[in-house]
Amino acid sequence: MTPDERRIFGTRVADLREQRGLTQKQLAAEIGRTASWLSQVERGIQPVNRLDVLRLLADGLGVSVQELQADAPAQVPVEASSADELPNDLDQARLVISGHPVPEVVLDPAGPGPANVEELQRAVDRVWELTHANEFAELSAALGPLVPRIERAARTASPDDRGRLWGLLSRTYQALAAAFVRQDEADAAWVAADRAIRAAEESGNTLEVFASIFRLAQAFVRLKHLDQAEHSATTALNALERHYGDAADEPEALSVIGALHLALALIHARAGARTRARQEMKRAREVASRLGEDRNDFNLEFGPTNAEIQAVSIAVELGDAGEAIEVGTELDTSTMSVERRARLKLDLGRAYAQRRQVGEAMGALLDAEQLSPDLIHTHVAARDTIRDLLLFAGRTAPPELKELAERADARP
Repeated sequence: MTPDERRIFGTRVADLREQRGLTQKQLAAEIGRTASWLSQVERGIQPVNRLDVLRLLADGLGVSVQELQADAPAQVPVEASSADELPNDLDQARLVISGHPVPEVVLDPAGPGPANVEELQRAVDRVWELTHANEFAELSAALGPLVPRIERAARTASPDDRGRLWGLLSRTYQALAAAFVRQDEADAAWVAADRAIRAAEESGNTLEVFASIFRLAQAFVRLKHLDQAEHSATTALNALERHYGDAADEPEALSVIGALHLALALIHARAGARTRARQEMKRAREVASRLGEDRNDFNLEFGPTNAEIQAVSIAVELGDAGEAIEVGTELDTSTMSVERRARLKLDLGRAYAQRRQVGEAMGALLDAEQLSPDLIHTHVAARDTIRDLLLFAGRTAPPELKELAERADARP
């Protein structure tokens, strides 16, 4: 779709929705999409190129595909020709984890021949670059063909390469799980994390297993299954600490242990268990101090700086806005990923909103949007904060805040 075609199509969708008397939120819920996605479609930002999505949208609007889009093709290619034409969410990635990834290998285990392991390594590194940058559209496009390739390669490789390929597969599924969590697709994150755990076991890298469990705990938190989140993180942490003891000095082990303590701090904060959240945050800081530097083992970005970023988030969850602002405004995050830097700005925006400081909150959210538009436009906490700010400000709401609410589909 050209930009003009997207705008015409989006106007058509909005008109049909209004004729049915539906809000964006109602229609989005009916077709299993987010209101943010639908808002982008109606504004001509989000293209709808796939026939299955066109049909879903047409059904939700009570019209035929032809009535919705007169020139809709009989078939739409699964892979778009450019990043501009890709769905701006993880639809394609979600399809990748639906069912067995390579059923033909079950029937023909011999495979097509040896894989280029170095090429696959570079592809997985690129996947994590996109994940850390919250570039979900490009990530989804990359994962579509990559996951089946690595799944096939891991199953058909020589014994010398097999462990490394299973490790690459685990890392790929961990990236998927992290991205799904950020896009509020927690059920898909659960599936991806579970596959990451299995692949990590096959790789022989035990710490990769525990890094994958961290992703699983994140999925449970987003699902609001806090008991399952606590169980998965606690059992993993207990096993690690029994094995390594208090004298653990291996950086990779410390990274995983620290990340699991951060996960538990968030879990307890979400549950309102203030004391336990503080205890886990203290333990995470102690591990970060022992590590002594910011690292990115298993793409966890654990270290002293990330521990403090998470401390800001925990303080916000506990309603301690003053502490969050005091800690967050003093942090130098220049060496961290875009995702971590944007997350800190988002949490500072939430903290200022708790104190009803509309201007400061808006400024922090706009900074976060500049770093990572997808985070602010799709994250539930960001959109809730924007709505709260509009309600606080009432008629005096600044134009910049109203425009931000429009972009994030966060109007009250």
